[in-house]
Amino acid sequence: MHEWHWISSAVALLGLLFFSVTGITLNHAASFESGQQEFRTVSHEIPPALVEEMAAAVRDYGEGEGEALESQRAWIKSAFGIETAGRMGNWTADQVDFSMERPGGDAWIKLDLVRGMAEYHETDAGWMAYFNDLHKGRHTGTAWAWFIDLIAAACVIFAVTGFVILKMHAVNRSLTWPLVGFGVLLPLVIAALFIH
Repeated sequence: MHEWHWISSAVALLGLLFFSVTGITLNHAASFESGQQEFRTVSHEIPPALVEEMAAAVRDYGEGEGEALESQRAWIKSAFGIETAGRMGNWTADQVDFSMERPGGDAWIKLDLVRGMAEYHETDAGWMAYFNDLHKGRHTGTAWAWFIDLIAAACVIFAVTGFVILKMHAVNRSLTWPLVGFGVLLPLVIAALFIH
């Protein structure tokens, strides 16, 4: 039991520290975040052959969600430095939009088939917003979601094995169970009295 407690605490240590600190910054986001967002917009003319290829794809397959064409992905990467592989776009007869959400900001690219112009818009809310979004798992992908689950599981093991060790030593420490009871009751009392 002691070994599992040590292993889970080692795994959970940095994760606990990160999620505790970002819990504070998230809870007081107005105090920590600057509120200033940086905006960037870049425009490029779409090659006429690519416009025709995209328009033909809409005619052939209809409007709705769909991945970028291979030639479309290559052109977007060369023009904007943006990777759209694996992202679903919203295709209509007039335009194709790709949402490029990410932690700490948002981005999207619009390819206007009528005007033959592509526009990339990006917002950046800063590092604090980035870390707060990591805390929430907002637009972070599968790997980060698994990491959050791993840290949560390690914390559960850490808490359960700690409770067992606490029970073993409670005989010699009279304040053990009153403090445990206080720790359980405190959030319940605060929720009952102050959350409406």
